[in-house]
Amino acid sequence: MSSQSLILPANLFLLLLIAGCHAELRVDYYKNTCPNVESIVRRAVEMKLQQTLATAPATLRLFFHDCFVMGCDASVILASRNQTSEKDNPINLSLAGDGFDTVIKAKAAVDSVPGCQNKVSCADILAMATRDVVALAGGPSYAVELGRLDGRISTKASVEHQIPHPDFKLEQLNRMFASHGLTLTDLVALSGAHTIGFCHCSQFSKRIYNFNGKKNIDHTLNSAYAKYLQQKCPKNVDPRLAVDLDPITPRTFDNQYYKNLQQGKGLLASDQALFTHKRTRGIVNLFASNNTAFETYFVSAMIKLGRIGIKTGNQGEIRRDCTMVN
Repeated sequence: MSSQSLILPANLFLLLLIAGCHAELRVDYYKNTCPNVESIVRRAVEMKLQQTLATAPATLRLFFHDCFVMGCDASVILASRNQTSEKDNPINLSLAGDGFDTVIKAKAAVDSVPGCQNKVSCADILAMATRDVVALAGGPSYAVELGRLDGRISTKASVEHQIPHPDFKLEQLNRMFASHGLTLTDLVALSGAHTIGFCHCSQFSKRIYNFNGKKNIDHTLNSAYAKYLQQKCPKNVDPRLAVDLDPITPRTFDNQYYKNLQQGKGLLASDQALFTHKRTRGIVNLFASNNTAFETYFVSAMIKLGRIGIKTGNQGEIRRDCTMVN
């Protein structure tokens, strides 16, 4: 039997598994239990965004980190007294507190409404809040499928090898996304989330320095942009210092990210790899030239992302406090 014939049944099984898991999700899930939940969450998100602009990229990144590890079950929000939960893994230590705070405040707003208390999961609130921050930042809005339950398990070890590394090559990225039923187009579209937010100097310093006493610029990096980054991130600077992922429109959710890649201005090696590799360059070019196409594929990919590893039935619960199991 050929390797190709082995792959097809495996992919079919994965697709059937995904289809079975999200069959219980639906847009009007809270129609009878908390009919105004979407507007309640939206108002809470708007208030949080007015307080700090970091709310948008922080919430979007939190959703991605949650779904890619234990599935979209808000397990990333769980805290532990001995620092052994997902959020304590070194990979997640850079997650901005504003993302967690957005969900917690939206949960409090929902639970303060008569009839809604303890009816809406933290996982669903995170999914709705993510859609809202994207729209409020100038991106597309879309109908969010609801009905996820909150997971009860969150371990530091579960994060290993589940989150893309900033130095990943396309093949590594593709394998990781494909393991969740996401295509190359989904990968490129979801990477567009880097059109907002920031990144710490430590995540890309190897691209602008070789740490042997000489400057060694990554050949895929625009030379002028590299010099700009060296000014923003001197060699001995605090590695926690951050730089905008998109130097042109860092607060607006648009397709500028892809235009940056065309010019060699992808901040992370994993970003620039999408343009330097011929398998994805055409997708990058499409999104760079057509914002509507980017938004359409981004929405499709976000819906698929939101179906990963969801908990239903007796697999989960609706947490009273998003940071701890009931």
